[in-house]
Amino acid sequence: MKIKLTTIFFVLFSIGLYAQHTVVVKGRVLDKRDKATINMATVKVLGTSLNTIVDGNGDFVLELKQSPPIKITIQAIGYKDYNYVITAKEEELTVLLEEDITSLDAIVLSASRTPERVFESPVSVERMGLTAIENTTSPSFYDGLENMKGVDVSTGGLTFKSINTRGFAAIGNTRFVQLVDGMDNSSPGLNFPLGNLIGLNELDVQSVELLPGASSALYGANAFNGIMFMTSKSPFTHEGTSVYGKTGVTNSENTGVNEFVDVGIRVAKKINDRFAIKFTSSLLKGTDWFASDSRNINKDGKVIDGNRSNTLNYNGINIYGDEFTNPTDVGFGFASRTGYAEQDLINSDTDSFRASFSAHFKPIKNNDDTEVILSSKFGTGNTIYQGASRYALRNFIMHQHKLEIQSKHLMIRSYVTLENAGDSYDIRFAGVNTLRAENSAVKAYNQVNGTSLSVDELWFGTYGNAMAGNVSGVSGGDIVAARAAADASFRTDPNSAEFRAIFNSVINNSDLTQGAKFVDSSKLWHSDINYNFKELIDFAEVQIGASARRYDLNSEGTIFTDTKTENITYDEFGIYTQLQRKFLEDRLKLTGSLRFDKAQNFNGNFSPRASVSYNVDSERNHNIRASFQTGFRNPTTQDQYIGLYLGNTILIGSANDNPQRYNREFSVSSQAGQFAAGGTSINFNGLQGYTNSFTRSSVELFADEVEKRATEIVVNSGGTTSVSDAKQQAAAEKSGLLTQSNVDYIEPEQVKSYEFGYRGRLSKNTVLDFSAYYNQYKNFIALITTVAPLYGDVSAGVTLAELQSSDPINNSKLLLNAISEGEYTPTTLYSNTDADVASYGINIGIETKIIGNYDFGVNYAYAKQDFNQADDPDFETGFNTPEHKVKMSLGNKDIYKGLGFGLNVRWQDKFYWQSSFVDAQINARTLVDLQFMYNIIHWNSKIKVGGANIFGNEYESAPGSGTVGSQFYGSWTYNF
Repeated sequence: MKIKLTTIFFVLFSIGLYAQHTVVVKGRVLDKRDKATINMATVKVLGTSLNTIVDGNGDFVLELKQSPPIKITIQAIGYKDYNYVITAKEEELTVLLEEDITSLDAIVLSASRTPERVFESPVSVERMGLTAIENTTSPSFYDGLENMKGVDVSTGGLTFKSINTRGFAAIGNTRFVQLVDGMDNSSPGLNFPLGNLIGLNELDVQSVELLPGASSALYGANAFNGIMFMTSKSPFTHEGTSVYGKTGVTNSENTGVNEFVDVGIRVAKKINDRFAIKFTSSLLKGTDWFASDSRNINKDGKVIDGNRSNTLNYNGINIYGDEFTNPTDVGFGFASRTGYAEQDLINSDTDSFRASFSAHFKPIKNNDDTEVILSSKFGTGNTIYQGASRYALRNFIMHQHKLEIQSKHLMIRSYVTLENAGDSYDIRFAGVNTLRAENSAVKAYNQVNGTSLSVDELWFGTYGNAMAGNVSGVSGGDIVAARAAADASFRTDPNSAEFRAIFNSVINNSDLTQGAKFVDSSKLWHSDINYNFKELIDFAEVQIGASARRYDLNSEGTIFTDTKTENITYDEFGIYTQLQRKFLEDRLKLTGSLRFDKAQNFNGNFSPRASVSYNVDSERNHNIRASFQTGFRNPTTQDQYIGLYLGNTILIGSANDNPQRYNREFSVSSQAGQFAAGGTSINFNGLQGYTNSFTRSSVELFADEVEKRATEIVVNSGGTTSVSDAKQQAAAEKSGLLTQSNVDYIEPEQVKSYEFGYRGRLSKNTVLDFSAYYNQYKNFIALITTVAPLYGDVSAGVTLAELQSSDPINNSKLLLNAISEGEYTPTTLYSNTDADVASYGINIGIETKIIGNYDFGVNYAYAKQDFNQADDPDFETGFNTPEHKVKMSLGNKDIYKGLGFGLNVRWQDKFYWQSSFVDAQINARTLVDLQFMYNIIHWNSKIKVGGANIFGNEYESAPGSGTVGSQFYGSWTYNF
């Protein structure tokens, strides 16, 4: 009996042990085509949060404490999912994944805020997945975005790139939104996305999705030209430690050959099924591209012929200080000071350091859908930014901190962005104020002669004496020798220790009358929420959401019209809803969205969107789509609150309360001071740019006609009439050409976008994607330059009676004196144009395989604006996009035993660039990038060797920006 009982006990115990036995599944994941290992696959247990990652050899081990049958799925980017049912307690698998031949079958979230195939997206969407990111031929994944269809990349510097689509671009693009893990990485004070300065470490990029065109219906203000989403890897599904090291050289004619180094690390650890952490960091150091454009800029900001040897009033694009000319013509013409080249005023070393940390928590046991994320991102670096001026960002810091809750249907996110300009300064002001600072030569002269003359007075005095032949060794009228004499006496040598001391003092002084430093400690708070009623409402998928944002601007008066004791704050909020429904066996999809946004300084704005997509055939290989979208752009913080003197103009923001806060003292001639009853120093208030100014075009026309008429008068008089008298007479005759400006305060700009597209799988290996669009713009935000005389009443106008009267100081004579003597200031105001502005274009791309297994792609983009300059002569659209672009790619990631290559070729035609810095033509260019890569499977490593612009076709992304040359590199990535 005891033996029987013991036997029964052990049988029952063994059954219990079997029921609780650990199921062990071992496997290797291979490419079905060539049996190559896949080392970035994830094995998931369906219905649970359990998963594991394959190692560098493609192997995995899954231990499960549950009874078979157990359903698992194996996923890898670029491959179709593989599903399998475990039926035994021990199994060993060889999983062959079939390549997903096109990225069009990838899942995107951005197009409709819900998961859907790229192939069935109702609007155009571009995507770069893990495979494309790892195999990009560019030095970094961010550089590789330029190979996307219809995408433009402007290079401001080695570490600063700007993304744009569909025209109206700038180096700092305020019409394009960039989100990194849901956070807007635009600078609150500088306004533009900071490229990848505070973006993602390339080891941590899961995907990049890009929506070209208007997207405000779902994403609010400023998603005007497009929006880009960069998403990082989850530590739950991408666990482990990876490091990379990259080094190489940059090479251009003006910089020579310079080394750079780029290193990074990613550490992700799943502590248990409910808690995981992640840390990333990277550092890049190198030498920035030099900006050395010495072409001449005329008074209207246009590039013209001329150089220092043959142009008195020379103003080089990348030369600073030569903006300042003699205030009055004393007989030798208006001549500019000899400025300093940009390389005299900056340290060309550039670097970028980034770090991030995140903690991920799944609060509900056995629920993989709900996750709480706490993350912080930090970025700092040195780079060059080009806007209305050139800015040296030195020790610039920006960091973001986020709390986010995600579940199957709910998303709540709140974050703060903080920045500090560090030691940043305006390069133009650095040149001007270093040039005009008192140096030892000025001190010595004044001490010997008992005077208190400024360096400007002494320089122009010396120059004038030399031109008159009163300086020993200089022939009268020799402009080159006269300038050399003045420079030798009173211009500080940029190679001297004294120059460096003066320069350092200037860039550490935030008073822009003497210094160049700008202060910026602005902040941004943002919160948004989205809920999907997918499982609560049957007839359609319905979403609602809202967002709120607050800006806190703090520049201590160096950028904005704030003060050291009073910041500027303002708020924005928005709400939206979207309804999506499918018909005809899910082949027809209708989507409608509506958003309402309200900013503190502006009226509310509605943004609707409607789209339809239809799979023509039952196999769903051919999809057509059509959409109507709207977008709007709130004026940026600078559009509203800037108050910045740039030497050749004053930028004045157009929020209702801003212009009157701006004041600046200007010096005028003693005669003018008597006329204006204000002495030799007159206060200019920002309101004058709006209420007491002439249009720029009328002043330019007036100046041209006066010059012509004055010449006629001198000639007709047989030389008996002096040039000065002739100009006064001509000015009186042509005064009717002067027209008072009429500039309204700024409003948000709006766009209506119509798009039609087709995506089709033409064969097993060939996919075609086509789209055409037409955009209509309203209230296009414009920079309008007016000319404000420092004295005189513009509204009263110029009358013949006053000009003929004996009164020496009446209003008409004041105005003509101000314009004729250059005693006025251009004011660049942010407003809206009434002119009709439109743009249209097409994008077409083909992806296929050739010669067996080589990936080949080619795409073409056409972009054109429709604008009649005569509708608004003073308005520049800044379209800044080539009309034609062609991009081609060829590659094979495994030619032989892990060796692969990639080739990208990009061509674009010439176009004309317009900006507040300078206008000029950008030449056509062809760029070639090439890379070879080798997977060392036994070392869990990948080696890359490549080059960008390998044929050295040097170019400028914008006039005055750094001249970009070639970049060659080698890298090694190791996965622990």
